[in-house]
Amino acid sequence: MKYLNYILLFFVALSCNSCSVYNFTGTGKIDAKTFQVNYFQNNASLIEPGIERTFTQKLQNLIQNQTNLNLVNSGGDITYEGEIIDYRISPTTATADQRAAESRLSITVNVRFSNKNKESDTFEKKFSFFYNYPGTEQLVGSKLTAGLDEIFERITQDIFNESLAKW
Repeated sequence: MKYLNYILLFFVALSCNSCSVYNFTGTGKIDAKTFQVNYFQNNASLIEPGIERTFTQKLQNLIQNQTNLNLVNSGGDITYEGEIIDYRISPTTATADQRAAESRLSITVNVRFSNKNKESDTFEKKFSFFYNYPGTEQLVGSKLTAGLDEIFERITQDIFNESLAKW
């Protein structure tokens, strides 16, 4: 019984010690105190107004919610910048009478990430995701909002994982 208490105490101490290196979001120790997310321009050939602002805000919010970094407008230790390079709606499957049974909204974002305190973390990479919806429906209103939310949630999480979580 006495040994069991020592073993239990050892594991509790070990788990408390490891919290100083890792946190619940999966990031290791981040060598920065501030971050900035520059405005992501929409350079896609098909323009959907407002998505660049929405994407920029979603990326800022994700980083603020999952780290202790402070958001700044300029001079951040960590900087995210880039552009939306593709916004595409295309049919994925067809019916017997050559109509779209299902359509897909795809978005690709080019991201340049830099960390002033750890230059080896710097990268430029494209991130993309898609949203499928019935081909008989128009992608407007709440359907468009749901699609953008799903796509941007995935892309911003992928960017976070690549830049800070190292997954």
